[in-house]
Amino acid sequence: MRRMWTTIAVRDVTSSLRWYQALLGLASKPPSHDYYSQVLDTDGSVLLCLHRWGDHDHPSLARPGKEQPGNGVLLFLRVDDFDETLSRARELELQFEEEPHINLAPGAWEFTVRDPDGYYLSISATAAA
Repeated sequence: MRRMWTTIAVRDVTSSLRWYQALLGLASKPPSHDYYSQVLDTDGSVLLCLHRWGDHDHPSLARPGKEQPGNGVLLFLRVDDFDETLSRARELELQFEEEPHINLAPGAWEFTVRDPDGYYLSISATAAA
């Protein structure tokens, strides 16, 4: 088995974790540490790792303010509950970078928002439209 744990640098691990939990309809759980936590799916699998800028010696996470977060990175998440996730995004009053539309490549509904640190997050339905 192989799993990739995508890690992004964030200013505030707690607020970023809460944002992802709220958008994805996940149970609200406190972060593992003030410098690191994981967004976990309902089955316990890791969806995304959040690491505070500047902590530890990870070269790409060491220089807050000198790199542009999200440049060249697209977080793409497929969900079974697309309509509910879209409703939560609207309730959270998120600004849409791309309004809900059918992406012709997978033939599925998707939308794109930015997280609190400026990363693009595209949410796509698992089922074709």
